Amino acid sequence: MSALVSPVYAEHLAQQPTVEIPTVTSTPGGPYIIVRSDQEAYINVRSGPGIFYEKIGVLLPGQQMPAKGRSAGGDWIVIDYPGVPGSIAWVYAPFVDLTFGNLPIVEPPPTPTPLYTSTIDPTLAAQFIITSAPTRLPTYTEPAPLVIPTYEDGISGGSILGIPVGMIILVILSLGVVLGLFAFTQNR
Repeated sequence: MSALVSPVYAEHLAQQPTVEIPTVTSTPGGPYIIVRSDQEAYINVRSGPGIFYEKIGVLLPGQQMPAKGRSAGGDWIVIDYPGVPGSIAWVYAPFVDLTFGNLPIVEPPPTPTPLYTSTIDPTLAAQFIITSAPTRLPTYTEPAPLVIPTYEDGISGGSILGIPVGMIILVILSLGVVLGLFAFTQNR
């Protein structure tokens, strides 16, 4: 061995604590949300406070996340959500329980532009426009006078050969009665 380097011998001494060491546990350092356990499968995490914002993730029942703020109406809560730009996401408040209820109001991001905009072809829409021709309004016109037709017998004055029609009817009726009585008495 050389003169510059000399071996060092250390004794094996174990370090023993002289006081009780506290156990370190991780607890959120402020308000946080817990997804309610009555949610069936998961809740959506969105990029803004509303259903028109993009879904950027999910939270499972019982999962905890730090809360950063709330929307002006209080229906949406801003959470710290790692893995998305800015680590900020929004959850619907009725689906979660909030601890330490004082959260600042956070300005929401701008409303997203829809991926497509529905447009109507004006030439196609013009085919379904129905234009009715103007008509005159009805006016009251007095009806024509009521004409009741009258019928005359072909017989003038109600007699045939000078004999009244009623007399002819009575003679035929009485002749029928006499013949009926005669037939009835003959069968006996």
